[in-house]
Amino acid sequence: MAQEIERKFLVKGDYKNVATYSTKIVQGFISTVPERTVRVRIKGDKGYLTIKGIGNKSGASRYEWEKEIPINEANELMAICEPGVIDKTRFLVPAGKNLVFEVDEFYGDNEGLTVAEIELPSEDTVFEKPSWLGEEVTGQVKYYNSMLMKTPFKNW
Repeated sequence: MAQEIERKFLVKGDYKNVATYSTKIVQGFISTVPERTVRVRIKGDKGYLTIKGIGNKSGASRYEWEKEIPINEANELMAICEPGVIDKTRFLVPAGKNLVFEVDEFYGDNEGLTVAEIELPSEDTVFEKPSWLGEEVTGQVKYYNSMLMKTPFKNW
């Protein structure tokens, strides 16, 4: 079983000057049931289908399965997604030797929200926290993309 371990933070400063890559992402959800979220993502010119399970007690670890799919199939699946869409740019920022922060700058109904995630090999992995990293929001469901689609940042 594929396990995703990540921690999530708000962003409070400038990270773009240390980003090494950025890409546009648009995604929708076929299912937002917490026990099995099914996401369709268009990232640049590639499509992806992702299934995520419910998080553990800390919220840092949960099942994740992802498969690249043809872009035309991703576009077809977007048409049957639940109402709402997540529109964002993802910036990659190196975090030490083998770790990377994925910083998502949201648009549309989530304009003004910027969140950084870091995938870790284990929940107790130590990593350096850059000065632009803000409050930790790991496990806070309102920051899940599936929830931002239903209750966007502009409505908080």
